[in-house]
Amino acid sequence: MLPSISLAQEIGLAVLLVAAIVSFTGLRHLRGDARFAHAEPAAAESLPMIPSQRGSAGHPMESVKLTEAEKQAFAGLIRTILLH
Repeated sequence: MLPSISLAQEIGLAVLLVAAIVSFTGLRHLRGDARFAHAEPAAAESLPMIPSQRGSAGHPMESVKLTEAEKQAFAGLIRTILLH
C-alpha cells in the first residue's frame, strides 16, 4: 500500500495495470499468429461470388470507343509521362 494515495486511486491503478497486461498479452497473441507466413489463397477460393474475367477484352460496358484524336492525345500524354 502506498501511503500518499487514497484507496480509490490504488484500486484505479490496479485496474489500469490489469488492463495494460491484458492488452499487451492480446497484442502479443495477435502478433504471434502473424509471425508465420500463410500461403495466399487463390482468388477463386477467397472471392467465389465474383465471376472470373472472360478474356482480355472484358465486358462491353467496361470499354470506351475513342476517336482518332482522343487516341493521339492519349498517346501524347503517355509519351510525356514516360519522359519525366
